[in-house]
Order: sequence, then structure tokens, then C-alpha cells
Amino acid sequence: MNILFITTHLNTGGITSYLSTLSKGLIKRGHCIHIASSGGNMEKYFLSDRVKLVDLNIRTKSELNPRIYLALRPLKQYIEENNIDIVHAQTRITQVMGTLLKKTTRRPFVSTCHGFFKTRLSRKYLPCWGDAVIAISSPVEHHLLDDFGVPQQKIHLIESGIDLDEFTPVDEKMKAQHRDRFDLGNEPIIGMIARLSDVKGPDILIEAMKSVLEHIPNAKLLLVGEGRMESALRMLVRRLKLMEHVQFFSVVSKTQEMLPLFDIFAMPSRQEGLGLSIMEAQASGLPVIASRVGGIPSLIEDGKTGILVEPENPDGLAEAIIKLFNDKDRLGIIGAAGREFIRSHYSANQMVDKTVELYKSLLD
Repeated sequence: MNILFITTHLNTGGITSYLSTLSKGLIKRGHCIHIASSGGNMEKYFLSDRVKLVDLNIRTKSELNPRIYLALRPLKQYIEENNIDIVHAQTRITQVMGTLLKKTTRRPFVSTCHGFFKTRLSRKYLPCWGDAVIAISSPVEHHLLDDFGVPQQKIHLIESGIDLDEFTPVDEKMKAQHRDRFDLGNEPIIGMIARLSDVKGPDILIEAMKSVLEHIPNAKLLLVGEGRMESALRMLVRRLKLMEHVQFFSVVSKTQEMLPLFDIFAMPSRQEGLGLSIMEAQASGLPVIASRVGGIPSLIEDGKTGILVEPENPDGLAEAIIKLFNDKDRLGIIGAAGREFIRSHYSANQMVDKTVELYKSLLD
């Protein structure tokens, strides 16, 4: 099959990671992958995997922006010249584009719902879900059913998968080597990799650090990512006088570059479709502490494959971090159990195989 993914950009993030894993798996199975986007810092990795990239000027969040409609004609021509079989959209903007392309090219059109959307009128009256919509977790599936009235027969639950070959378990030697590169010592480190937005809860983690330091005075928090909240978060760090204990890092191309620095991975999200960064941390053998929201409980069996805490609760988060740091054996046990859980339930192969089955059913 010739498959065209459409996404707004190819910068570091959950959707780009999803596309990377799915593209690799599809190419291994003999399919040809094309991605249309406005580009980004991850383009070189897709090119090295033999993905054909199409450059479009569609970097916008508005469904009314003229540039997405101007891009339709060249994209229609590309679809016809390259005998594209399936069009698969990843964002709201590209769902609108996919719906219009379906009318002019008659190609099957699929979308993936990566999280939770606001129930705006435009989504209600112009749903643009396609011939089929992939939900990445059960909570997202129920969100589509209950909040948008998407027909059950149109929704396909295909949970995101992780390529374990990309994530090797973090050992002490690897950790020491990575920390040397970043001028870090052997202090206990909590890490978070996410965009710095309210929905991910980085402010909750910063507030929790105040209590953590009362029990573990040399602990550090590393926040990896960029976003609108960054300046407010830096102000919060200064107000709580945590400057020596909280460090900000710019977004990285691949999470594998940062995960070996951490002892504990924390994700105190206020809302989460599934939690790809959590899965990547588990695949690296790191113990994870995360909020009991959205799709996260499907990844974490509390006390076994990770630790669940209530959302919006810095004190509860701090308590979980302190307890885990004070039990070194449990750190390793939970980390190993998390990796095994990902291997058994969220492998990339399962995700790719189910997606191929969906494509074939639409073509048939």
C-alpha cells in the first residue's frame, strides 16, 4: 500500500513519535510511506527511515486559515501521481483537509484521535473523522462516543505501541555516562518530558518539590520541553526558592537522550489520552509516578508497574516520590515490571498489525 500521513508538523512530540513508530513498522511490512506536513526538527529521522516527505505550508491551528485550502490542490495532485491508497490525518487541521481530499480523490480517509478535544460547534457540525477514526485508548474511545456522538462502528481502538528496540533499560553505567555529559552528579533526579502546558501539570511537580526537598535535600527536578507556561514556571521556581534544584532543558529530538538521566519519571497530568512519554519511560525501565486521569491507569497498575496519584495533589505526589526514593529495591522492581508490561501489552507490532488490518478493510 501507498499510505499518506498528514500532520501539522514534524517537531518533537507525541504525534511525531506515533508516526515514527507506525512508519517504521509499515515500511518493514513492505508498504510505502509518505508524510505531508510543514516540516520540523524530526524530519531527518523520517528521511533516514526511507519515508517520502511532502512540504506544505499548513502550520496553523485555525480551520479557516487560507493556507490549508491552498495546499489542497498540490496535495490532490501528489495523491494521484503517487497512487496513494490511504490518507491518514493526525490533527484537527489535517482532518479537515482529509475530508476535502476524500471528496476530490475518492481515497479512503482515516484519522487518529490522540487525546481529548473541546466540544466546539465546529467539531459538532463539521466532525471530519473520516471513514474510520482510531482511538489511542479506551477513555479516548468513550470521549468520541459520549462527547461527539461518533458511531461505534466507525471507531477502532488501536492503542499506541512502543518499539522496545529503541528503548534499552537504563543501567547505572549508562546513567553515569549521560550525567557526565550534562554535568550532573549522583543526586536523586526526578524527570519529566512534556510540553510545558497546563494540561501536563508541570506546576504541580514544581510545587511537590518543596516537600520532597524537606526529606531529600539534594534531589533535583529536570523539566524537558518547551511551551507557553515556561516563563510562569520559572517564576514559580524563583518564588519557591528552588533555583538550585530545578533545571529546564529545551526540547530534545528523541527522549532516549534524556531518560537515562532520571531515577524517577513523573507525569502529573490534568488530562491525558494515553501517555506516550510514560510508555517510553516504562520501556526504558524507569519507575513512573503519574496522575490517575484519562488513559494513564491503563498503563499503570498502582504499586506494580508504576505509582498512581490523584491529580491536582502536590502533597500526594511528593509523598509518592519520597517513598520511592527511600526504597531502592522497589525502584528497580517497579521499573522492570513497567518495561515487561509495555513489552506484553503495548508493542509496536500490535499497533502496526491492527492499523494494517483497518487499512485493508477500508480498501476492501
